[in-house]
Amino acid sequence: MDSLDTSIQAINNPINGLVWGWPTVLLIALTGILLMVGLGFMPLRRLGYGFAMLVRPSEADSEGEITPFQALMTSLSATVGTGNIAGVAGAIALGGPGAVFWMWVIAVFGTATKYAEAVLAVHFRDTDEHGHYVGGPMYYIRNGLGAGWSWMAGLFALFGMLAGFGIGNGVQAFEVSSALEAAGIPRLLTGIVLGVLVFAVVIGGIRRIAQAASTLVPLMSVLYIGACLFVLIANAAAVPEAFGTIFGNAFSGEAAAGGAFGQVVLMGFKRGIFSNEAGLGSAPIAHAAAKTDDPVRQGTVAMLGTFIDTLVICTMTALVIITTQAHLLMNNAGERLSGSTLSIAAFDSGLPGSGFVVTAGLIIFAFTTILGWSFYGERCTIYLFGDGAVLPFRLLWVAMVVFASVAGTSGAIWGVADTLNGLMALPNLIALLLLSGTVFKLTRSYNFSD
Repeated sequence: MDSLDTSIQAINNPINGLVWGWPTVLLIALTGILLMVGLGFMPLRRLGYGFAMLVRPSEADSEGEITPFQALMTSLSATVGTGNIAGVAGAIALGGPGAVFWMWVIAVFGTATKYAEAVLAVHFRDTDEHGHYVGGPMYYIRNGLGAGWSWMAGLFALFGMLAGFGIGNGVQAFEVSSALEAAGIPRLLTGIVLGVLVFAVVIGGIRRIAQAASTLVPLMSVLYIGACLFVLIANAAAVPEAFGTIFGNAFSGEAAAGGAFGQVVLMGFKRGIFSNEAGLGSAPIAHAAAKTDDPVRQGTVAMLGTFIDTLVICTMTALVIITTQAHLLMNNAGERLSGSTLSIAAFDSGLPGSGFVVTAGLIIFAFTTILGWSFYGERCTIYLFGDGAVLPFRLLWVAMVVFASVAGTSGAIWGVADTLNGLMALPNLIALLLLSGTVFKLTRSYNFSD
């Protein structure tokens, strides 16, 4: 297994350096900044409006497959996952507490990116041969930029299909099996049980996925945030100092892994993007299926995903880790803890016996992420190969759950997922920049008093 891990990383690392280094990270950041400024900071000013639209009943004659609430929960099911628990811990382990600040920065501008993605997804969506509404970057690239850009739409669909097996499947299954293995449960058993549960839901398509997400995501999010608050209340005196540590380390140029200031920023940006997926082009695939008659209205719902995911849930995890100083703990090999192990240690340090919350949250969040991303990957697969590829895709998706649970390794799994994310983001970011005028025009003509 070590030799396989070494071989995969030897192939992946040079590619990762090209597609997921500073150029891509800066492109994501600059796209968010351009959109935020062009929108007059509307995504920040209209967060309350977004929540109002989230609970507003859909019009009876609205076109779409699922409600706006279900669309947001489906997109959140794909983003609220290991990135909120293991990803935050990894960012702190490698970039230091200051990485959290840069996660916040990329998330703030990511609200504008997520808004623009959803606006374009609904505005340029299509209906398939069954009369179902479909959309996402591959459609707004093709329909918004014209037939001459179809090659880029195809590239996004290809990278999106492949990326799902990393960020949305392999990483999730690996982290769950790792957490349960520490509790004495064999990886193979975890993989089989998880695979059966995933198959039972994905075989029902978007409606069943949306129903599961609408139940599990709000419930587990509230329970997880509540558990974090219990730990923080128990360590309330350390909370102000934790914020001071985050802000102080953000500009000190000291990364936990011994790197320079750039490492702090890069880890914060990368894990923030991994967590909320703003700019990757995944969430608009779900929002395109929403029952809505206005792209802007759905965009204001979509932007809540980044706020909830990173600025709320990730922040809770980070504060628990930093207030308990678990990020300073070492394992038996003399290395600092990372991933879900660090998050579990933080909970147990802050409130003895509460580490099970991380394991439970990790399992539920990872499960819903696998469900959400199965829809994204399936839509990309259909775009490329047609409806006939649906069943083979679903079977391969379930097989990957089992394989990654048993054969995954931390370095290979996370590394490949990062690379595929970068490849997926590039065509989407180019399209967002080229179609930003459409987003601005639709937003200016919208009446926010409705």
